[in-house]
Amino acid sequence: MATLSPTDHSRFGLARQITLPGPLRLDCGAVLAPVEFAYETYGALDAEASNAILICHALTGDQYVASTHPVTGKQGWWTRMVGQGKPIDPDRHFIICINVLGSCMGSSGPASTDPVSGSPYGMAFPVITIADMVRAQAMLLDHLGITRLRAVVGGSMGGMQALSWPSLFPDRVESAIIVASTARHSAQNIAFHEVGRQAIMADPRWRGGDYYVLGDPPSAGLAVARMAAHITYLSEAGLTEKFGRRLQARDAKSFGFDADFQVESYLRHQGISFVERFDANSYLYITRAMDYFDLAEDHGGSLAAAFAKSKTRFCVVSFDTDWLYPTAESRNIVHALNAAGAQVSFVELSSPFGHDAFLLDVPELNRVVDGFLRAVEA
Repeated sequence: MATLSPTDHSRFGLARQITLPGPLRLDCGAVLAPVEFAYETYGALDAEASNAILICHALTGDQYVASTHPVTGKQGWWTRMVGQGKPIDPDRHFIICINVLGSCMGSSGPASTDPVSGSPYGMAFPVITIADMVRAQAMLLDHLGITRLRAVVGGSMGGMQALSWPSLFPDRVESAIIVASTARHSAQNIAFHEVGRQAIMADPRWRGGDYYVLGDPPSAGLAVARMAAHITYLSEAGLTEKFGRRLQARDAKSFGFDADFQVESYLRHQGISFVERFDANSYLYITRAMDYFDLAEDHGGSLAAAFAKSKTRFCVVSFDTDWLYPTAESRNIVHALNAAGAQVSFVELSSPFGHDAFLLDVPELNRVVDGFLRAVEA
């Protein structure tokens, strides 16, 4: 799928990995050096390096936005949006997706080797923020010679990053697309994440985060964390339509604690499959980064002030069945952008899929993203 410049095979393409010396100064006061990055690119930079689009992934996402995942063997998580003839098109755009700081697919995180101890960081890895993730992305883009982005695009936690980019780097972003996201984590959001973190830390195999050498991760705790979180990604109507109270491969209740209902079996499958591709400590760190996210906090409590210096054009999209980041959260972003005098388009789309709608088959989302990007390019 990737169209590579003949001189950039080492830097551009699929399954790229690089270590930069840093230092990267973090919001917690720590300094990270060196900094590891795993990323993928699709398409080719134009002569002016003006067609770059950064795609920011969500909590459990990764850099494999439109290629085959090396662990699961499944196609990329946003192939509905990214590809030839699709809204984000390698024939028109140079597309880059970077595994976020703190994750476990090749970028620096708790599973990475601590250069001081020579062992995995574990819980010695510094606590990170969404802003730290964005600054790390900027460090890699600097190395790649990309000084300005035509667009930064993201859904959910990716939307938090996409929203942070124009605030942190107002001169580097021409446009931003924020889908199913928020400018701050609510008490309810934090509460759900805390349930997941406690499930991981209550697993005896967590061992205070030092489970890497033994190769015996806290899979049970991580699976429960995933199950709890996954419920928030769906809608009640969607769950009812898909599963209802139908039994799983049986004609009657077992009067036990096996997965009697289809929805129970589905959630257990989600939990089991997740632990095969994700690290428990990374889950702790990234959920904490999301909980700390409050873009207005560093601007005297004013979200509008966060965009005072930005000339970015914004597109904000929400879904009517998303109760994790409901439409009211997107409206708050739009009101702040209006107050800052920013150019912003907003649409609430109808979908039965809840928060996960941005990843699923919602043709209207493709039309919105395609129309917005073509208007930016005009």
